[in-house]
Amino acid sequence: MNEIFSSPLLFERYEYKFHIPIELVDPISKFVEIYCELDPYSKREDDKFYKVNNIYLDSPGFLFLKTRLSGVDHRFNMRIRSYGENPEFPFFCEVKHKTMGIIKKKRAKIIDPNWAQKFEEKSFDSLNSGDITGDEDYLHHFLRLAYVHNIEPKVFTQYKRKAYASVVDDYARVTFDKDLRFERRSTYDLSPVESSLSHYDNPLNFEEDKNVILELKCTTQVPVWFLDLIRTFNLNRMSFSKYIAAAQEVIYDNVPHRFDRIPNFRIF
Repeated sequence: MNEIFSSPLLFERYEYKFHIPIELVDPISKFVEIYCELDPYSKREDDKFYKVNNIYLDSPGFLFLKTRLSGVDHRFNMRIRSYGENPEFPFFCEVKHKTMGIIKKKRAKIIDPNWAQKFEEKSFDSLNSGDITGDEDYLHHFLRLAYVHNIEPKVFTQYKRKAYASVVDDYARVTFDKDLRFERRSTYDLSPVESSLSHYDNPLNFEEDKNVILELKCTTQVPVWFLDLIRTFNLNRMSFSKYIAAAQEVIYDNVPHRFDRIPNFRIF
């Protein structure tokens, strides 16, 4: 597990998302492997897909969700992430900002075994003592937003990811996400509960047979081979938010309403 400690704690990039059928994963992978290698998580798995677990956080009134739905240009979400079926430290506090199409993600590592209790009690002063490590600016940024917005757990999501990192560019990544699942969660617990998870990669969120999310991620220098990949496989860019899709399932119990049509969930 040592590879995860060398993961960058600051990302600034563009993200391009596409919905594809599962049958395209292998041919696109072969195309990508000319320029990339599997990341350490994928290398460890027989099928090259590893599990990603997230607790999405929001204010009591779902401020972050409302901001996303209203299309505010400068927005962010907050989550805590772990990896694997039986998550092990470090976990990651993450704030993901989006402005003018540019994604900036800041991460801080959690290594304190009592982290969940401290978050539940909002004992953020104790987190500043070194229980959470990483760049101090990123940690303070996360904790400041957590305090100001009185964050609380809203949704737990899990998916399987196959990931590649470019070996010919300064920064470029290709990921495939499948088997998107969720559950309502109000506690700081990153362990998946198999019996409670439900799929949200359904026809309400995806075209028929196109329930794998392909993401191309890069800096402002877009690799030419990204464009070749898009043309070769005739890909059409789509927008998709795992938090919005899962939160919609949780709040409305799988009823296909839009938030802005519900009187008690008025958008700005």
